[in-house]
Amino acid sequence: MDARVETDARGRKAAVDACEEPCAIERGMRILGGKWTGSVLWHLKDGPVRFNDLARMVGGASKKMISERLKHLEAHALIEREVIGTRPLGVTYRITPLGETALGFLDELRRWSESLPDA
Repeated sequence: MDARVETDARGRKAAVDACEEPCAIERGMRILGGKWTGSVLWHLKDGPVRFNDLARMVGGASKKMISERLKHLEAHALIEREVIGTRPLGVTYRITPLGETALGFLDELRRWSESLPDA
């Protein structure tokens, strides 16, 4: 529900019918709005990816940051982590069906961003 703003007798503005905290947009941004989160999820769309390959795909992000984003996405059940070997330890990450539901608007965001004039 969108909040309305009303002005009282003294001219002060106040929100009426404000969203309960966190509203749906805020909740979604808390999950996917972190730096590199959308990119990490996007690069998992085509199948399982090993950590080092993902780090190369998401250029500009440190391995520590990618690791944090992966843990965050896993905690929200948007990706799954699978250990594939013990010596050397191998790990792949794959998107879950829940994570796939975010790909539609990430693709819309990608197309919107590509349509922006160069700054």
